[in-house]
Amino acid sequence: MRHTISILLENEAGALSRVAGLFSARGYNIESLTVAATNDPSMSRMTLVTTGTEGVIEQITKQLNKLVDVIKLIDLNEGPYIERELMLIKVKAATNNQREEVKRLVDIFRGKIIDVGDSNYTIELTGTGEKIDAFINAIEAPLIVEVVRSGVSGIGRGNKSLHV
Repeated sequence: MRHTISILLENEAGALSRVAGLFSARGYNIESLTVAATNDPSMSRMTLVTTGTEGVIEQITKQLNKLVDVIKLIDLNEGPYIERELMLIKVKAATNNQREEVKRLVDIFRGKIIDVGDSNYTIELTGTGEKIDAFINAIEAPLIVEVVRSGVSGIGRGNKSLHV
């Protein structure tokens, strides 16, 4: 099962490396990883996505909690949460037909064309991973020039929050 784990950790050199090292040492895979400083510059928030049985996820969270840099963590799958990902995608749009089709798809998926070139568009799209995958599948593969995805960011719904 897929799990999204949100971690508050000390914002210092080597913290990310220790978390990644824990995963690689135990043979666990990180499917997605995003990290940035919080409103408190001494802390970073890391959101990682991994898969495993309930036992494996429990083991991962126990091991993460033992790391010195980890202040607090939650498994967002334990309740309702919001998940978003950002994608920048450059597509060929050399002909009028291609331009119209790309514009139509961007509107359907509520994206934005953020750069227009002579023969391409750069599009910004946010949403769940499924939405982003659906957009990629809707664009004809030969039109895709380049894709950049941020990875998952997640936050608990309602009163559920990760704070000190």
